[in-house]
Parts: sequence; C-alpha cells; structure tokens
Amino acid sequence: MEENFRMIAKCFFGFEEILENELRALGAQDVEKGVRMVSFKGDKGFMYKANLSLRTALKVLKPIYSFRANNEQALYKGISGVNWSKLLNANQTFVIDATVHSTYFNHSEFVSQKCKDAIVDQFRERTGQRPSIDKAFPDLRINVHIDKDQVSVALDTSGNSLHQRGYRTATNIAPINEVLAAGVLLLSGWEGQSHFLDPMCGSGTFLAEAAMIACNIPANINRKEFAFEKWKDWDNDLFDQIVNSLMKKTKEFHYTIKGFDKAPSAVNKAKDNIRNANLEDYVTVEENNFFDTEKAVEGKLHMVFNPPYDERLDIHMEEFYKNIGDTLKKSYPGTNAWFITANLEALKFVGLKPSRKIKLFNASLEARLVKYEMYEGSKRTKFQVNE
Repeated sequence: MEENFRMIAKCFFGFEEILENELRALGAQDVEKGVRMVSFKGDKGFMYKANLSLRTALKVLKPIYSFRANNEQALYKGISGVNWSKLLNANQTFVIDATVHSTYFNHSEFVSQKCKDAIVDQFRERTGQRPSIDKAFPDLRINVHIDKDQVSVALDTSGNSLHQRGYRTATNIAPINEVLAAGVLLLSGWEGQSHFLDPMCGSGTFLAEAAMIACNIPANINRKEFAFEKWKDWDNDLFDQIVNSLMKKTKEFHYTIKGFDKAPSAVNKAKDNIRNANLEDYVTVEENNFFDTEKAVEGKLHMVFNPPYDERLDIHMEEFYKNIGDTLKKSYPGTNAWFITANLEALKFVGLKPSRKIKLFNASLEARLVKYEMYEGSKRTKFQVNE
C-alpha cells in the first residue's frame, strides 16, 4: 500500500473553508485549514485526484523537509541535507520558487540562487555532472518557503497554477481567473439545482465552471499536464485509473446554463472556450445586452456575473451599476443574483440592499461578492439583515 503523506493546497484569501469542504468531500485525511491554504493527508493516487478535482486550489505542494536557518550558510547546509538524486537525475532540469517572510532573508531571488547552488554542488560532488535550470518546463519544481528562521522545502505537484484549466484559449479584457470563478460559484451556493445565467459572460469562464460543478466534472480534466508527470515515481496506470473513476462520478444536469454578452467578439470567444471544455451540451451563449433582457425561464434562476469595474473601460460606472439594479428589479423576479466587483463606490448605486456581502480579492484588488434576492410577485427585493 502507498503511504499517506502531508500535502498543502494553496488558495485565495476567503476560499479556505470551501477548499477544506472540497478536500473532505474528495476523501482527504487529517484536513487542517490555514491562511490561504489547507493542509491534508493522502497517498500518491490522492495527490493525482486532488490536482484533477480541486476547483479552488491554486497549487498542491508536497512538503519534504524543514529546518531552521538565519543566514546563508545555514540555508545552504539545510538544502544540502536533502538527497536530491532520489528526486532528480543529473541530466534533468529544475527550478526553485522561493517565498520569503523573514528579517534574515529579504530577497527571494537570492534565496533561490543559494538553494540552486546547494543542489548543483551536491550533484557535482557525487557524479561530476549537474542538472540545469529551466524556468519554463522544468522536470522538478521546488518550492522553498521561509517564515522568520523556519525553512520549508516542498515539491510543487501541480506545475503551472491550477487556474490554467486548459479550456480557455481566448480571453477578453480583464477575464476572471478560473479558480476565482469556481470559488465565487461555490460561495454563491451553486450546485446545479436550478437554471443559471451569466448576463455579462465575457469569455465564458463562469459558464464553463458552472457547468463543471453542475455535472461534477473534474475541474482540471482538460489540462495538458501536471508537474508530477515528470517525477521519477510517476505512475501512468494509476493516473488513468483515477481519471476513469472520477469520470464515472459525473452527473446528469436537467436545467439550462446561459450566457449573454453584448459584444459579438466576446460571444465568439465564449463559444470557443465552451467547445474546448466539451461543454456545448450544457451551455448556450447569446449576443444580448443584459439591460434589454428579462427572465426567460420558469422557477428559480441563479445568476452570477463579473460586471466591469475598471474606469478605463469608458463606461459611466454609477449609471452602469444603477442599470444593473433597475434591470434586476424590473425584469428578474425569482432570481438570486450574485456578482463580484472591486468598484465599491459604484456598488452603492445599485439601489438594492444586498442580503450577503463577502470580502474577496481579485488579484490585488479588494472586492466584494454581493447577493441580491429578487423574489416573485413583488417589485421590491427581499430585505435581510446584512451578514
């Protein structure tokens, strides 16, 4: 039997709890929530499964060693304490990603360089050969994290950030990150139990993520590669087995997922991305200005969108956000409408009272995810106490 080992899944601020829930649902052991991360235990197969399935993880790291260091000699010595030939051959390539929160070390570039020297010197002394650095496509991606004098060394099991799902080839201005989109959908309570609309769909990220959640399709099934595929202990058969078992758990979906955008170019990009993700059976995209539309389905509608909030886009923001509120009030009864914005000033002009407000970050911008409950039979919103 494969041994269980500890892993760390990194996430955005505000997504710790949903990532924890995802891990528990997948069957992770010993799950512990931290800040922008959740740690857990599993075996090699579970490492593959986590990378394929997790919607709100940015990376999955496998810690291998930790030590204390308060100067460059101690750092060099600590890194030399790992037998790197177990993980890497002399003719392979590697790269080091360093994060530093320490008064002893203040340059991540310097830390990367020092760690690289320790690894290369170890190989040179033992074999006379040395692995080389490849920043783009390394065989081994090593993560070094220094907090005060505590150094943690981990292998990056994912490679490129897991938001790079593999289906999005075409994007518009300021597209939403796929992991952020999935997290917003999960925070909104989306499970595929009603009709879904993104009325400003851009390149279709919310649509694709919503369909994958509704059908229980693994988030990263379209991804070209993961870092662990280049490892010495890579097990292709086990990986295929995990993929097959995940695909057997996909579900039927009995509602509609629809996207509007008023720009023909955005509609075409969204359609391309939905096709790339093999989701055309579930998603339709139409050229439409949200402000000229009305609810076209019976029963509950779940709406999630990412309206423009950048002044550079040549939109009068106050008027735009007032139009959002007016359209919801007038044309969308029986709708739970959620959207994310970093324009906290413009938000005041929606003219409706949000029943929820969640603080998130979109890249470095502080944002709010807000919920407006529009209910049937009245032009007013359902008022609730702010959480």
